[in-house]
Amino acid sequence: MSQPAAIVCIGEFLWDVLPVGRQPGGAPYNVARHLQHFGQPVQLVSRVGNDELGGELLAVMQQQGLDCQLIQRSQSHLTGVVKVNEEGGRRTYKIVEPVAWDYVQHSEQLRSAVAGARMLVYGSLAARRSVTRETLYRLLQVARFNVFDVNLRPPHYTPMVVQYLLRQADLVKLNEQELREIMGWFGQPATEATALPWLAAHFHLQAICLTKGAAGVTLWQQYQPCHYPTVTGLEHDTLGSSDAFLAALLAHWGSPEGVRAAVQDFTALQQREAPTAQPNT
Repeated sequence: MSQPAAIVCIGEFLWDVLPVGRQPGGAPYNVARHLQHFGQPVQLVSRVGNDELGGELLAVMQQQGLDCQLIQRSQSHLTGVVKVNEEGGRRTYKIVEPVAWDYVQHSEQLRSAVAGARMLVYGSLAARRSVTRETLYRLLQVARFNVFDVNLRPPHYTPMVVQYLLRQADLVKLNEQELREIMGWFGQPATEATALPWLAAHFHLQAICLTKGAAGVTLWQQYQPCHYPTVTGLEHDTLGSSDAFLAALLAHWGSPEGVRAAVQDFTALQQREAPTAQPNT
């Protein structure tokens, strides 16, 4: 067994089925592959079926040089699939359930990897069903730094679960629509200037990253918001650009260069990957 990864991502690993074909996807996978691109040791925790589609996903990881040790194989559930449709220039997603990544089993191997990791990255989709949700809850208790990539996909979440995941987080990444919805649960205004400090205080968060499409990014940290209005590429959020930005942010987290270096790396990555950008499932 290799040494525990510096960053562990947990959750959905699947095939996005688009009108033009299928490609590997899932926000945790997207973040993991970008972290590797940015030179970060990373491991992905997920589960695929013991089927052809699962084998093909593992082959993709191996080709990309990603560590497959924490990808479980299921004998009873098929590999995850998301059906992506385009209507009037808008993408809609049908996230099939139940599938293999809904049944990630807790193990000492997972616990050891997360306990030794620098960060644990997770989203709300990983908690849509009880088995993976309970595994995630147990791993959150031993992680050193918890990164919650909110990623609300109706009907695959409940306010109660999302609030629990917020309470476990140190850093939260969300978009403006998600901020409005969460603040609405509490009857609070979603104005950025008041919502971010309220959310941080209510859930004891160290930092919040708010992605705003063409308007860029706001990073709220230590009671001081920093605005980055010209982050080229985030205007195409549905193409997975926010996953790439989160990876860039984590790659530079705690470094002297900070977010400015993350913005530079993200912009360069978007310019290289523009023709092959992936859907943000």
